[in-house]
Parts: sequence; structure tokens; C-alpha cells
Amino acid sequence: MELTTISALADAQGIHDRGFMEALALVAREVTRRNVRTVGISGSQGSGKSTFARMLSELLMAESDQKNTTLCLDDFYKTRAERTQLAATVHPLFLTRGVPGTHDVRLMLEVKNRLLQGAVVEVPVFDKGSDDRRKQTRRIGPVQLIILEGWCFSAVAQDEAALQLPVNELERLQDPQAVWRKAVNQKLAGSDYQALFEVELSVFFQAPDMESIIRWRLEQELRFNQGTLSMTEQQIREFVQYYQRLTDWMLQDRSGSSDIVIALDQDHSVSGVSLND
Repeated sequence: MELTTISALADAQGIHDRGFMEALALVAREVTRRNVRTVGISGSQGSGKSTFARMLSELLMAESDQKNTTLCLDDFYKTRAERTQLAATVHPLFLTRGVPGTHDVRLMLEVKNRLLQGAVVEVPVFDKGSDDRRKQTRRIGPVQLIILEGWCFSAVAQDEAALQLPVNELERLQDPQAVWRKAVNQKLAGSDYQALFEVELSVFFQAPDMESIIRWRLEQELRFNQGTLSMTEQQIREFVQYYQRLTDWMLQDRSGSSDIVIALDQDHSVSGVSLND
């Protein structure tokens, strides 16, 4: 991969982390070397996975004549009406988007499979401001490569015994009988999620700890400056608790089972990249 192209992409994003650029070059080389059609990128909130996915897409387009597209798990959240129904019938915590069970995973799997068949498809767009799906869609395809990204992409379910004790105040106070977390785990273990997560090359952004994730998420909030929609530090701390259990589990599991692991320091810089052949 041309270093000048990578440097230009990094400059456009205001990125000066040499480790990040080296990781980008490595993933792009592996995509080409293995001739893959699907890449999965996962990592916690604020880890940089979405920026990385976008830059990887642009780099591969610049370096080859193959078209690619990025499918983001966030765009396939269930509508607010659907999550309201889940909250009423399964557990109130399902109203908040994010965990397995709150995605229209069958639709995303259908889109993935149709793109692999060479079709042109309509993809939903989720508006986080209104917490609902927009009326308009975007049309993509045909493509030769699909980059799939999301915070819990490629995650696997936990053992039942691991669900018994709460990991934070949210679970202790609002899910004392473990109904919500067991339902989340069951959804994650289901065939739809696991079929969606099947990719030829998996990349995992490994955060050092939960405190770093909270700080990065706060920095992200300040950078986007959403005005009245912005969350305070306390609100972010409360919101991240929805993701904590699976985030902690992925930091244990994905670091050993992903094809490429991009380790991050507390200052958000890339401290190392591991290639698991």
C-alpha cells in the first residue's frame, strides 16, 4: 500500500498516530493478500473503529479498481416502536438501543448476503438524534468487498454461569433477576447474529480498560458538539453500563480469537498490532 495515500487519508482526519497508520496498512495488505470479500471490525465506543473502517474503505478504493462498501451495525437498530414492544414484553432495558436484541439483524444479514450475490440493495439509515430509523434509505452495490463494523461485531455468547452476578449498578438495580442480560446473551448466541458475524478477516480494537472507554466517549461527545443532545459525563457513565458486560467479555475473548488485534493505550494511541494467522 502506498504510504503517501495513507498519510493523505490520515491528514484529512487529523490523525498523526503512526501506529494507527501502520495498522491501517497492515489490514489493507491482509485484505489484498487473502483476497477476502468480508472484513469485520469491532471495538468499544470511541475506540476509532468507525474512522478506521471509513479510511480502510477509501484506501482500498484508491489502491485498486474493486468497489467496496461499509455496513454499520448502528444503522440496523430496530425502530423505536419495535424496541418499545421489546421493552413491554421482555424487559424495559431493551428500549435503549445498543445490545444484541436491539438490532434488525435479519435485515442486515439479508443485505450482506444479497451484496455477496452481486445485488444492489437499499440500506436503512438510523438517526441517533431522534432515536429512530429515518424514512430515507441509501442504495449500495454492486461491490466486491463488504466492511462490516460495530461495537459488538463478532462477539460470542457468555457461559450461563457468568450471567449470575451483576457487573455494575445498572444490572444490580434494574436487572436483579438477570432477565435482560440472559435475553441479550440468548440473542447473541442465536443463528442470525452468528451468521452475520461470519467474516473472512476479523479486526478488533482492544481498549486498555473501561475508564479509558468512558473518557474517549466523552471526548467524542465534545468533538461532535450536538448541543442540547450532548450527554454529560455522568450520563455517559450511565449509558456505557448498558455495554459494559459485553465489552469486558470481548476484551477477554476477542483479543485471542480475532485475526488482527489493534491494541490501544490509555491516550488512545495504537500501542501494538498482532496478526493471528
